[in-house]
Amino acid sequence: MLLVIDVGNTNTVIGALDGERLAHRWRISTVMRTTDEFGLLVLQLLERSGLKADDVVGASVSCVVPSLLYSIEKACRRYLDVDAMIVGRGIKTGMKVRTDNPREVGADRIVNAVAALERFSGPLVVVDFGTATTFDCVSADGAYVGGAIAPGFRISADALFERTAKLPRVEVERPARAIGTNTVHSMQSGLYWGYVGLVDELARRCKAELAATVDPGVHIPCLATGGLANLIGTACSEVEEVDGNLTLQGLRLLWERNRPRPRSGR
Repeated sequence: MLLVIDVGNTNTVIGALDGERLAHRWRISTVMRTTDEFGLLVLQLLERSGLKADDVVGASVSCVVPSLLYSIEKACRRYLDVDAMIVGRGIKTGMKVRTDNPREVGADRIVNAVAALERFSGPLVVVDFGTATTFDCVSADGAYVGGAIAPGFRISADALFERTAKLPRVEVERPARAIGTNTVHSMQSGLYWGYVGLVDELARRCKAELAATVDPGVHIPCLATGGLANLIGTACSEVEEVDGNLTLQGLRLLWERNRPRPRSGR
């Protein structure tokens, strides 16, 4: 069993994979934890799902919060007896990165692009609804060529509440109508349908720029992933498929391409 860990700015998603099959998936808050706290938490999650630490043969980690890496790595060694593979430390991705500074591209963005390219040939676009919403573009020859970064949906909602004196904090949900008949419904409409418009326009522009590099008529798929993909991505006309586990599968692919030698005694 492979443990995959995607550490985002707000949430950390942990998955247990049996081959390509995602057997279990957990979402926890991203907070500072000691080695023992993180290790014991993982053991509890495994135990509650009927799994054993001895069944874990490896760990693949993507992390955009560098200060958390030390405790995660050490916890994997101490409590699971495996050396975690960290995305970004000279690992083989099988994907060229054609940006001005490849080192500044977030690990999660490369993981998503690798996973999407495994399923579709390029060119393609991946939208990840995380703390920030990212758009990642892959060229026809399978290279990561850049993308866009927009404020996440919850950041926009929080900013609207915090920067206005009389507007309340509202629940994140899809409104039935664009025309709200009260303040809450009006805010939900503006946030939700405004964000759908943002995603569609950026995705459309990314597709158009990729299309200019290939023969006319080439299909350019757009996949959505992340915590709010099911809520928002399904309403976007430019998004063709929603896969909430895309990052976890990408971590599996990268682990398989860089599979470390088993530790002694295992």
